[in-house]
Amino acid sequence: MTAMIDEVRTEALFVSDVQRSQEPTAELIREAVTAIVTRFGEARCAELVAQEFGEHPDCAPDRMRWARSAIRLAFA
Repeated sequence: MTAMIDEVRTEALFVSDVQRSQEPTAELIREAVTAIVTRFGEARCAELVAQEFGEHPDCAPDRMRWARSAIRLAFA
């Protein structure tokens, strides 16, 4: 169950406007995730992630790795 929740959180952060270069705090990450999931829902977040991987296959993997790492830290 926790893995599924983390995956949804990761997808939400991935599609958010939060950037690694901002060096976001855990609080900012949690707020962004909540806002995105509320705005789009889980299924739409997954669709947007797939779209980004299709349109930007060169950048998407790095952003996904960052998002996974950031979620682990923000929700530890």
